[in-house]
Amino acid sequence: MNKKQNPVFVIGHKNPDTDSICSAIAYANLKNKLSNDQEFQACRAGEVNSETQFVLEYFNVEAPKYLQDVRPQVKDIDIRKTEGISKNVSLKKAWEFLKEEKSVTLPIVRDDQTLEGVISIRDIATADMDVYDGAIISKAKTPYQNIVETINGEMIVDNGEVLYETGKIIIAAANTDVMEQYVEAGDIVIVGDRTEAQIRGIEKGAKCLVVCVGAEVSSEVQALAKEKGCGIIVTPYDSYTVAKLMNHSMPVGAFMTKENLVTFHLTDFTEDIQSIMAEKRFHEFPVLDENGKYYGMISRRSLLSMNSNRLIFMDHNERSQAVDGYETAEILEIIDHHRIGNLETMGPVYFRNQPVGCTCTIVTQMYRENGVEIEPHIAGLLCSAIISDTLMYRSPTCTPVDKETAEELAKIAGIHVEEYAKKMFKAASNLKDKTPKEIFHQDFKKFVGGDMTFGVGQITAMTDEELEEIKAILLPYMRESLSTYGVKMLFFMLTNILEESTNLIFVGDEAPATIQAAFGKEAGEDSVLLPGVVSRKKQLIPPMMAIFQ
Repeated sequence: MNKKQNPVFVIGHKNPDTDSICSAIAYANLKNKLSNDQEFQACRAGEVNSETQFVLEYFNVEAPKYLQDVRPQVKDIDIRKTEGISKNVSLKKAWEFLKEEKSVTLPIVRDDQTLEGVISIRDIATADMDVYDGAIISKAKTPYQNIVETINGEMIVDNGEVLYETGKIIIAAANTDVMEQYVEAGDIVIVGDRTEAQIRGIEKGAKCLVVCVGAEVSSEVQALAKEKGCGIIVTPYDSYTVAKLMNHSMPVGAFMTKENLVTFHLTDFTEDIQSIMAEKRFHEFPVLDENGKYYGMISRRSLLSMNSNRLIFMDHNERSQAVDGYETAEILEIIDHHRIGNLETMGPVYFRNQPVGCTCTIVTQMYRENGVEIEPHIAGLLCSAIISDTLMYRSPTCTPVDKETAEELAKIAGIHVEEYAKKMFKAASNLKDKTPKEIFHQDFKKFVGGDMTFGVGQITAMTDEELEEIKAILLPYMRESLSTYGVKMLFFMLTNILEESTNLIFVGDEAPATIQAAFGKEAGEDSVLLPGVVSRKKQLIPPMMAIFQ
């Protein structure tokens, strides 16, 4: 089965609850079974809470990938895997690499693949034009190996040195008397087949002779060269060609750009790098991986081939609850059981919204509609979500369809609903080693009604003692953090499953009046008891929205 490279992300809301996580896993599993040419990947938009963690461990399922922001990143665009070169590579070889890669910039890397610099066609052209300095090759600390390769030569006498670091290039075209005036110790002398000129160059202290047109070098000259520590390279090219090619033997490290390099990382967002690309106007930019090692090259043209991420939203359809950056993505489907929110899409989508107590109830129906068998571990996840969202059938959001579905799933999963639910809810209220922030975000959602933005969290427990402990921890955190959430009021539902009631704690100047108007109850300083209220979706949010709208 051939899958496309970029998967469709199936993702629930921020601060995910059990339904959000389990519906994403189960629906991605269903979509993968129905598709032969597309991969669907379950993701999450927040940390896994204690209850959900219990469920995943119970059925031996890994938590979905954490997706904090779905804006396109550098890793999502076409990255040219141009191979990095050493700083000792010759300009000639670098030019050949550029032509082969059909590129304009080459990365220069160290042995550990960290980026050392870059060199462009323009840099090479500039180096090639600097022909007025005969010592430029030694200033560039050119490896002798580069010289040999560039002029297609053979070193028949080795001077024992790796780099050419002092001296200049001399063409011995004049007679030997004139050579006396120009050849100095350390020079490279380009000569022909004249033995006298070869000997005079060696005696003047030349570091290397380059003998042109493949001329033979006598054993006498070779012996003298070895004695004086002078290398001899024989090349098939004439002196004009050799002189022209010598500049091409210089190492790219002498001309590379190594200061103020503009690099990007695989995780950089493309919208953040566009302005930098436009400002710098380089043709290509190096990309580094998560370890800071060179990865590849990108250009402005690369952005044209960029594809937006594709999403399927599970268990939500509100802007404030959606994963960050969703505006840049293509939303393909929405599967939900909440009120119709304020989420807008660029085009038509498959939107399935049913008045049931849990998104996983809908997902179960979709397995049946498509004739796909539900595996025991998937059945366990689906059943757990229904138990959680309906508070084991006690919530007013629970429908006969939810209960019937959960009971069937329990049989497939091999669990007893009541016994399993007690363990699951106990895990949810076990908040040891949890910070107030972690507790608050176990199941927290933002809502917008009219001009009012507010947040509501919820946690369930089997006893009031557990809830009182949570209240003592959460209230100070809520007071300190109100301004950081961008809302005017924060509410948190401390729901007692057995008593079917909620102690609603709150912060925000307008909270008491809101509670009075919505529920006809006078609130205390920071809390109010709401008997019979256990559902955020059906019993708490609608009365508040009626006021704000």
